[in-house]
Amino acid sequence: MKHFILGTFLYLCCAFSSHGEEFDAKRHKMMEEVLADIAANDGFTLSPGVLAAMGKVPRHRFVPTWLTTFAYFNRPLPIGHGQTISQPVIVALMTSLIKVKAGDRVLEIGTGSGYQAAVLAEVAESVYSIEIIEPLEKEAAERLKSLGYGNVKVRLSDGYYGWPEAAPFDAIMVTAASSHVPPPLIKQLKPGGRMVIPLGAQFMTQYLMLVEKHMDGSITSRQIAPVAFVPLTGGH
Repeated sequence: MKHFILGTFLYLCCAFSSHGEEFDAKRHKMMEEVLADIAANDGFTLSPGVLAAMGKVPRHRFVPTWLTTFAYFNRPLPIGHGQTISQPVIVALMTSLIKVKAGDRVLEIGTGSGYQAAVLAEVAESVYSIEIIEPLEKEAAERLKSLGYGNVKVRLSDGYYGWPEAAPFDAIMVTAASSHVPPPLIKQLKPGGRMVIPLGAQFMTQYLMLVEKHMDGSITSRQIAPVAFVPLTGGH
């Protein structure tokens, strides 16, 4: 199975042209490290769609210029304002967990630099992304537009309350840690939909949770893995 996944990834990397040939080798190496990390955790897999998306999105365009050299390291990096761009393996895992597919509408809480939104946009039909820090929201919106991600809408708002007028969503991804699952996000998730959210306090143990809303409206959740995220901020 590992050989099949790696082969699929290499094929998809060749099938989709990348943004800047000089970064191809670094991006391929990053994905090999991501695949190795995923393979080390039994039960986790990455879909071909997620592999293709991450093999295509130019991560070096989503980090500060002075960090370009480190853009394809499998680690989080600072993007200013006390925020980070997530570690690639976490981006891959979260995107796979919500099972995004063509035709889906996805809500992202915490746009940051826009990298995760770009990965989602490669797979989903449309992405609605909320950022609470104004300079990040403005920069991410401009960056995503310049890179051709017209199916991403970015809003300056408190993500705790979601994007009600665009709901319901097939999937929701929260990229900041909360003490609980925000009820407005549960309400905006479609029956049959999935949400991933890190729960726990900053500097304390946090766990990535998968929340599923069943067709009858009932909610179940399960713990996936320990993580470390910046806190979800706002007036809630």
